[in-house]
Formats: sequence, structure tokens, C-alpha cells
Amino acid sequence: MALGGMFRNAAAIYLHLVGPFRGKKSGASLARCLHQTLVMTKQLQARRLDGIDHNPWVEFVKLASEADVVNLGQGFPDFPPPDFAVEAFQHAVSGDFMLNQYTKAFGYPPLTKILASFFGKLLGQDIDPLKNVLVTVGAYGALFTAFQALVDEGDEVIIIEPFFDCYEPMTLMAGGRPVFVSLKPSRNQDGELDSSSNWQLDPTELASKFTSRTKALILNTPNNPLGKVFSRAELELVASLCQQHDVVCITDEVYQWLVYDGWQHVSIANLPGMWERTLTIGSAGKTFSATGWKVGWVLGPDSLLKHLRTVHQNSVFHCPTQGQAAVAQSFEREQLHFGQPSSYFVQLPRAMQRCRDHMIQSLQSVGLRPVIPQGSYFLITDISEFKSKMPNLPGAADEPYDRRFVKWMIKNKGLMAIPVSIFYSVPHQKLFDHYIRFCFTKDESTLQAMDKRLQKWKDELRP
Repeated sequence: MALGGMFRNAAAIYLHLVGPFRGKKSGASLARCLHQTLVMTKQLQARRLDGIDHNPWVEFVKLASEADVVNLGQGFPDFPPPDFAVEAFQHAVSGDFMLNQYTKAFGYPPLTKILASFFGKLLGQDIDPLKNVLVTVGAYGALFTAFQALVDEGDEVIIIEPFFDCYEPMTLMAGGRPVFVSLKPSRNQDGELDSSSNWQLDPTELASKFTSRTKALILNTPNNPLGKVFSRAELELVASLCQQHDVVCITDEVYQWLVYDGWQHVSIANLPGMWERTLTIGSAGKTFSATGWKVGWVLGPDSLLKHLRTVHQNSVFHCPTQGQAAVAQSFEREQLHFGQPSSYFVQLPRAMQRCRDHMIQSLQSVGLRPVIPQGSYFLITDISEFKSKMPNLPGAADEPYDRRFVKWMIKNKGLMAIPVSIFYSVPHQKLFDHYIRFCFTKDESTLQAMDKRLQKWKDELRP
């Protein structure tokens, strides 16, 4: 458009807006008119966002930032990644200048190649780097891409509770309907601490959740927040039902290297007949203690992954090259050391088990009852004793007790945790609001700071 035409259009718009007010002393009226004209009146929010706008993490992180608090709520290490991973990232940034540019849309070739080689051996599959691997913006990106690619309007997705809290909104955003089934704790011997291994699915209840509309089941092992590691027998039950009802299994295995006390992680994709219907999701952030790198991946058959690639190429398209290069080099190093004492996948769980045991012992000193986790970054602890002794903590009438307790603990004890009820569907939240979640994947200095707060708390409990 010529400049003259542009100015004529602008003048016409101006006259349309201010014409009625010419010759009048009406600056305020003019401002109101302009405001009413420029503010959109259409509904802006897409319907797929209805009901998922509130995020409890924002609320609790904000509360913690406003006080002098030891943050044991958020799931990130506050110690550095291993030296070899840091050096790999530094080399990626300062070495080949072409790593500043785009790489292949579905993954940096050295990374997809090493992921195919490394996990192919573990899963007993001949994994094609081009067809069976997709690199994503963290495991979160892998989950979102999977839901968008496979879940359609009206499809049902079975979610095992407690669940990582993004599974439900991701299902809803894709147009699906979440169907919940809970792990339930079995009774343990009086005086003994509970274990995440005692939390079980009821086989009959699980089977009842499958219908002709079931499209997918989301599995998380080791589980966040519980720390449960599903046994082979439990996975065989899930696998048989998925095969019987022709259901896809989306398995979130980001904590697979963080398993304790001799328990073994088993990938459901490794079971007979499951590779063809399973998406296995992993995370470099959890694997190499570098959650800010946001490099994840999903492994699976081409018949499933081709649909994820369609979503990927029409959304993020590509993940940062340098982070992928660093992860590729780190995996190459781990492949050489795999199973040896020098392997980070051997060293990290040993160190985190010590942190877990430290926290378990410390929390008991004030009457908290930890549930011993088999894996992951987290443990949950039973606060039933506090619920019976101080039931009327401040908060909304319908607010689950664990949320009120965490707010009280942040304000009065200087410790942050996460209420476990946020990992449950709304109908089940009040049934499990006597647990809170702590992250023990922390530096020794953080655990010592925790000990000081707990010691002060313990002193205040003395008559």
C-alpha cells in the first residue's frame, strides 16, 4: 500500500472514532470511547483451557519465596550435575560453532543414535534412530506431544493415582476424559514405617476402568510423588489389560535410574507384546541432574511415533542443539561405564539413598511418618497425628487438610513441602489429604538446614 493510502485510512479511522466528540469539551468521554472500542469483547480463552488455569505450584512456590524457608517441595537437585556432563555442555557451547544452528527437527543425530543404541539393549529392541526416537523439550514436552497426537475428543485415558499433576490437564486439553484408579496402601505392622511397595492396584477395580472408549493408560514408574516402583507382576497385569482392550500405554520413566534398596526398574515396553503399543518417556534432566536443560525423549514404534512427529513439527519443531549435543556426549560416556562403579547411574542412586535415609530419620523426630520410597526424588509422609491434634488450621472450609498444613508449616516452621492431594482427582483429594511430599534430592547443606528447623520444632514440642 502507498504511503498516501496508508495515511488516508488512518485519518478515516480517526474521524470515525472522534467525530461525535468534535467541538466538545469531552476528553474523558473520548478516552472512554477509545477504551470501549479497543478492548476486545469476544471470549478470548479457548474452551480447552476451562478448569485448568489454576496451578497450585504457583501458590506454594510464591509462599515459600516470601519467607525464610528451606525448600523441600520442588523436585530439583540443588547440587551440580556430574563433571563430565558440565564439560560436555561447555564444549557444546564453545566448540563447533554450527551447534548454534538448527539440527534435525526430530533430534540431533548423535543423540538419537546413542539413545537408540543405549535403550535398544535395555528394551531388547532394534531401535531405529530415525523412526523410533523423538527428542522433545523435556519429558514434559514428550507427554504433551503424546497426548496431542493420540488422544481425541471423547477418548478415555486411565490415570493411576497419585499422579504427576500434568497428566489430567493434558488429557483435558486434548479433548479426552480422565478415568482415575487409585493405588491403595495395605496395612503394615504397628510401629513399622510404611513402604511405597505396599501401595497396590486392585486388579478388579483396574480392569473395570477399561471400556470401548479407552485410548490410553498413563503409567509412572518410579512414581511421583509416592516413589513406588511397579513390580514385574504389576506391570504384567497392566500389559495384559492394555493388550486385551487394544490400549496404548504411555509410560513416564524419568526416574528409572533412581531406584533404591535393591529394587529393580522394569520397563513395560520390555514385556511381550508391549513394544508395539508403548511410548517410553525419559528425561536428561533427571538422568544427569540437570533439570534446566529441558532435554527429553520418547521411544516407541513408528506406527505411534509418526503421529508425535506430526505434532512436534507443527509446534516446537526443534529442540536446542547444544543441550542435545551435551546429552549425547554424556550418554556416550555412560555407555562405556555402564554397570561399573564409575557409572553415574550407579553412583547417583547410592548417594540419593543416603539422602533419603537422612531425611526419613530426621522427619520422624517431630512425629511425621515417612512412607519409604523405592525410587524417585521424593517421599511422602503421613501427617495423620497432626490432623487429629490440630484439625482447625486456617484455610477455606473446603480446602484439603494437607494444603492448610503445608501453609502452616511454611509460615511457622520454615519448611516447604507439597500437599499430596494435588496429585489426586478432586473426588479423591479428601481421602488422601493426610500426606505431604518432600524432595530429598538435595545437597548436604540443605539437609543440614532442614535438620536445624526440625530440631527447633522438636524443642517446641517438649512440655
